[in-house]
Amino acid sequence: MKAAVVAPPKAMERIRRALVGGHPLIYVQSWEETRVERLIQHLAKTFYGAPVAYGVWSVVDGLSVDGQPVPNTHDPVGALESILAGDGKGFYVMKDFGGSADGRPEIVRRLRDVYRSLKDRGRHVFLVSPRLVIPEDAKKEVYVVEYELPDEGEITRILDSSLKRRLGAEGINDSEMKRLSLALRGLTADEIGHLLTKTFAERRTFDEEAFREILSEKEQMSRKEGVLEFVPPRVSLDDVGGYAVLKAWLQKRQKLFSREALDAGIPIPRGILLMGVSGCGKSLCVKTISTEWSLPLFRLDMNAIFGTDNAEATFLKALRSVEAVSPAVLWIDEIEMGVGGYRDGQDASMSRIFSGFLTWMQEKSALVFVAATANRIQLLPAEIIRKGRFDQVFFVDLPMEEERKQIFQIHLTKNGCDVSKLDLVFLAKATNGWNGAEIEQAVISAVVDAYAEKREVSEDDLYRMISATVPLSVTMEEQIKAIRSWAHERALNASHA
Repeated sequence: MKAAVVAPPKAMERIRRALVGGHPLIYVQSWEETRVERLIQHLAKTFYGAPVAYGVWSVVDGLSVDGQPVPNTHDPVGALESILAGDGKGFYVMKDFGGSADGRPEIVRRLRDVYRSLKDRGRHVFLVSPRLVIPEDAKKEVYVVEYELPDEGEITRILDSSLKRRLGAEGINDSEMKRLSLALRGLTADEIGHLLTKTFAERRTFDEEAFREILSEKEQMSRKEGVLEFVPPRVSLDDVGGYAVLKAWLQKRQKLFSREALDAGIPIPRGILLMGVSGCGKSLCVKTISTEWSLPLFRLDMNAIFGTDNAEATFLKALRSVEAVSPAVLWIDEIEMGVGGYRDGQDASMSRIFSGFLTWMQEKSALVFVAATANRIQLLPAEIIRKGRFDQVFFVDLPMEEERKQIFQIHLTKNGCDVSKLDLVFLAKATNGWNGAEIEQAVISAVVDAYAEKREVSEDDLYRMISATVPLSVTMEEQIKAIRSWAHERALNASHA
């Protein structure tokens, strides 16, 4: 049984227009060589009403036309000359041609000859490569088409043909199919096939564990890029003490990155900026978004970006990579140092990155939610925090007494302590001015001491740690006052309205 010819609608329309316009040189940028080949072979059979010649070239195999090898065509110049010498209409695929033409003027010359000789003659050469590499002297002659990765419609057809057959009607329903097709965006058809085989080799139903396993597969993309770190969804809102306003904001938008919300035309949130006192859980809050919204989370490593030869190009490539696997959450940690333009010796590069980031935030249409964190908020330019870039700017302050009580309960429970034997109200009062990270470390130190003495943690252990600690609010009192003053009129408090 032959595989159906499925092509992205936009790419198909561009190719059709190029053929109607008589373009002889069409550069198709795509990772999915097999799908492109299948489409062009289909066009060779149908586009002109009757089958015409169909050829495929690679530097390894040379040129073959309608299955017959053509001698002396391993070199791209020989292949182009053979195509020029042919008769009648035809479609020819040349794989990885961009790399072959590098630094060879004779190839560029032959490309331009092909353009002039085959224009409006119904013979078309498709240069197929995942990289867009066009010789400067041939740019006017080449028509470029970006062959997109499978959209949700194509993914749904793949799921219908493979997953439904494997699981049956009871194994996955239509709502789960929509959820899964949205999660698989950004993968090639081959990657989707491999992933479905791995995930459902021993499963007969689609469950939450299967969904998280599929999300984690996008870690492969972040590894290949080098500046994106995949953060597994291991933290929920229950692991965060306090911040009721922020939690309510996130919970209200929990279902917006769903097929149903998209079909209903509900506006998709752009992102949030969390700024405030260091150690108060900004990063932890970002990690909860992935879990609550069932989206993959990628952390953008700005230090890695500035360690490359072309920081600006690497940064923009990272943004495009996240767009490719959307819907997703993009976490930019310490954004004031990343896109604020304040690093010594990096002013010109940083300025371009900053400008590119603002434009991307304003105009992006992909389902990418940006979660940014900042400590030195006075470094943030006004353009970053104005409405339209982020949906909301939250100020994360030192936790209040009730919030400190929650934080103690979370960390004591996590470390296997019997909370019923401890006075949480007393501990919360004793840690006035502490941040969440300091409370966590006090609990960990008390647990370690108690374990060393082979006994349970007591209030005395905790109080001893509390007494020996000078919190950040004391050592950096002036800076914290300045942060609070700056944020008072510019941000929404994450804890209370």
